[in-house]
Amino acid sequence: MTTTNPSAVGHPEGSGTEHAGHVETRGIDLVPEEERGGRPRQLFAVWAAPNVSYLSFVVGGSLILMGLTLAQALAVILVGNLLWICTGVLAVSGPAAGTSGSVISRAMYGVLGNKAVLVLTGWLIAAAYLALNWSAASVAGIGLADRLGAPHGTAVSAAVICAVAAGTLLIAIFGYGLIVRLYSALSVLLTVVFTVVTGYVLHHADFSYAPAEPLHGGALAAALGAGFAIIASTPLSYSNSPDLARYLPRDSSPVAVAGWTAFGAYLPSTVFTAVGALAATRLDMSDPESALESILPGWFVPVFVIAVVVNTMTNNGMTAYSAGLAIQSVGVRLARIPAVLIIGVLGTAMTLWAILVFDFLTSVNTMLQLVVVVTGPAMAVAVTDLLMRRNRYRGEDLLAEQRGGPYWYHRGVHLPGVLALLLGGVTALMWANTSFWTGPAADALGGVDLAIPAGMAVAAAVYGATARALRTIPRA
Repeated sequence: MTTTNPSAVGHPEGSGTEHAGHVETRGIDLVPEEERGGRPRQLFAVWAAPNVSYLSFVVGGSLILMGLTLAQALAVILVGNLLWICTGVLAVSGPAAGTSGSVISRAMYGVLGNKAVLVLTGWLIAAAYLALNWSAASVAGIGLADRLGAPHGTAVSAAVICAVAAGTLLIAIFGYGLIVRLYSALSVLLTVVFTVVTGYVLHHADFSYAPAEPLHGGALAAALGAGFAIIASTPLSYSNSPDLARYLPRDSSPVAVAGWTAFGAYLPSTVFTAVGALAATRLDMSDPESALESILPGWFVPVFVIAVVVNTMTNNGMTAYSAGLAIQSVGVRLARIPAVLIIGVLGTAMTLWAILVFDFLTSVNTMLQLVVVVTGPAMAVAVTDLLMRRNRYRGEDLLAEQRGGPYWYHRGVHLPGVLALLLGGVTALMWANTSFWTGPAADALGGVDLAIPAGMAVAAAVYGATARALRTIPRA
């Protein structure tokens, strides 16, 4: 990648392929120090825009539908979103290594072991999250099409889904420069729209709400566990935070990088999920789109729907961008743009299936509860590795892939990482409780879902102990 002013990343006077008006051609290759710029505080808007989210309303409303009181739901929201701290901590490896998170994870799993992990975490789960968010936007977009008099049917629904997907993939194709510039403006605009919605919700909310039959004992514990899993699943899915921080200077403050990333996501996610819970105290959030539109003035409904679609594009733009890098990291000989298009096609197909075949709300809750079986242990391994190495990653070595290199380990596999991910995943599965799977450990405890704390604790403990025993991580 070339640039006429390499230091201009994040500055309006710069030009080059990382500028908002140019398609980014850089893939997973190292970002040279002279091509880095900007400040960690830019990350606040980058992470705020995708989390000023309609899906937050949906998830917040689902907590009340589970039978929780308003106070219990708000407590789950506050605690579950604290997992954004992990996303922030992981982001500090971006400036240190100067390459994508899908390459940095070679330090945890080995050059060859990382390829297998990325197929699961970088492709399939990324595509599933694309489908989840596109589903949310498509449901709203299809409703707007009906309101505008478009013929109701599968063809129109499919057209809306494909249009939303196409707009998202454009963001991912233009890449980092567009994301940084565009999201700063969109975070403000989306906040304004969703704040207006919040005002109407607060006007109708019942702050003294209590379910007709309050939960007690094991039933309450099960609902709290499921709610925590749903809330925490979102921050745990963002292992791509180094991708958006890698263009920052190497000497950027780790505290600032972690803080702006975590706070940028935590604040809007917490606020608007809480608004969803408040909405459910008076509205039937089993159909969130219709429920929210029922309290909004008619002229504002199209504005709200457009904001939902735009928010989905910002969220999935980041996901598709990182998924394209993951495809390159696996070793598929594709430029970044074709890689983005492949993951986009897969996500679009899953969206069509979710919208046209399954109930939207059921799809959301089931996926968010089950996906943490993988994302929780993976996040625990990544954070543990970063702390053990004290964030000392060398991008040149990570990209080398040669036999005998520092990240080749034994036959290309880092046993501690693979073992920790497997054992953490099995543990999480045993403690998971979803609509179609209840693990034996969760069942023995009355259906309490402890997949996240159990899976993450086991993964971190196994990784730390095994890496120390095998001495695969050099002491700082």
